[in-house]
Parts: sequence; C-alpha cells; structure tokens
Amino acid sequence: MVLLDGKFISEKIKEEIKIEVQNIKNRGGRTPHLAAVLVGNDGASLTYVGSKVRSCEKVGFESTLIHLDENISEDNLISEINKLNDNDQIDGYIVQLPLPKHINEEKILMMVNPKKDVDGFHPFNFGKMAQNMDSFIPATPQGIIELIDRYDIDTEGKNTVVIGRSNIVGRPISILMSNKSKPGNSTVTLVHSRTPDIPSFTKKADIIIVALGIPNFLKSDMIKQGSVVIDVGITRVADKTKNKGYRIVGDVDFESVKTKVSYITPVPGGVGPMTIAMLLKNTLKARINN
Repeated sequence: MVLLDGKFISEKIKEEIKIEVQNIKNRGGRTPHLAAVLVGNDGASLTYVGSKVRSCEKVGFESTLIHLDENISEDNLISEINKLNDNDQIDGYIVQLPLPKHINEEKILMMVNPKKDVDGFHPFNFGKMAQNMDSFIPATPQGIIELIDRYDIDTEGKNTVVIGRSNIVGRPISILMSNKSKPGNSTVTLVHSRTPDIPSFTKKADIIIVALGIPNFLKSDMIKQGSVVIDVGITRVADKTKNKGYRIVGDVDFESVKTKVSYITPVPGGVGPMTIAMLLKNTLKARINN
C-alpha cells in the first residue's frame, strides 16, 4: 500500500510555481495576484481562505481578501464581482462557497469573468474542459489528476468508478478520467446517492474516486484487492479526545480499506492540499495568459 501524499506533492508544486513567479519578476513582469471573496463567517470557509492566502505568500503571489457581511444583498455582491472583473491588477479570483441562502450561487458564478475564473466553475470553462480543450479546470479534480500523474498510476483502459455527481468534483473528474489524455483513457462509471447497489460497481473498479460527503462510506468489502482509492471527502466529526473537539474524516473507512489497496489518499493530507496547489497553478496560468 502506497500513500498518495498530497501534502508532499503540493509542496513540490508550490516550489515550481515559486520559481516561475521569480522568473516573471526577473523579466520585470507584474507579480501574479489572486483575490478571494468571502461572504459571512463560516468556520470552514474562513480556514480554507486563510490557507489560500498563506499559500499565496509562500509562492510569491499578491493576494487580496474581500470579506463581506453575510447580509450583503445580491446586487451589492455582483457589484463587488464586477470590480474584480474590471481590475487589471487581479489575475484571478474565487468566490468562496457556500454563499448565504438569500444569494443565488449560480447567478453569482455566471458573473465571474471566465478569464479570471481560477476555480474553473464557469460554464464557459466547464464546457471547454468537457471538449478536452485548454481551460481552467476545477481545482479539486485537477489536483486528483496531478496526484495520479506524479505517482505514475496507470489509468489507460482501467475501470474507474466515481462516487458522487457534484459539479465541483464528481462530474468534472469523470470527464477528465475518460479524456483522451494521460492520465485518462479509462472507462468511467459515475454512481451517486440514487444508484442502487453501489458495491456491485466498486467491487469491479480498478480506481475508485469517492466524493459523496458521507464519512467512512467506502468499506473494505466494497473494493477488490489492489485497487486505487482516492478520497475527496472531508467531514468534521465530534471527538472530545481532540483539542479542537473534532477530527477530520474522509468518505473512505481508511483503516479497513488500507490493507487491500495498492494506492490510497489519506484524509487529511491527500486531495485537500492538492486543491490549493491547483488553484495557485490556475492563477499563474491566468497571469501568463494576461
């Protein structure tokens, strides 16, 4: 069993980005600049955005946090987004999800300039990705592909099962894994919460990517010997033995599964760090494209 160490690989990628940023500066170019829009004070979102800002500093990016009141009107939020669209000093930006219930997420994401959409959520970028064209790819699926690539895991002709159909992870990674590319060229089955008898699919899978949001969902008896398991899930579970009062749990029952797999991502330290690294990579790409 080999651990797919997302923390280690993400640090390598950050070092590569840092060198590219220094090269841009040495040529007299402008430093890449990433902005983040955070509405409200959701604890997980605050932690995630804080991590992004620290990562920007590490690679030499400029970063801006636009922290808005959770009661902001939809029109005022759109006004803030338009300012970012019009700001030539901002290469890319993200709108941290989830947004408050009174704001239409779809409407807000449609307002993002596709050329600055480093999250890869805009339909313009999603459509280009689906056609295997150059685009901004959502950071988590891109991070999974990068992790598979860096560990040289063979995907061609393999049977891949993706559990979960979200637009952020499940759908895009199913497209990327079936693309005529490397990694890619696998035969993909997408299952979800309404799929009867999910184990009948996962037991035949060479590669399983779980993004369902249910802690410890994938058990040892649901996989075959030697499979590759990538866990995208991240849930806070109450645990009084921990200083923070909780522990982070993935969608895979790691302890039972680890003895049967050839490769597996830990949680935390697997896909999560790769997501932030890919966001930085997309921002660098946006800067180069500008």
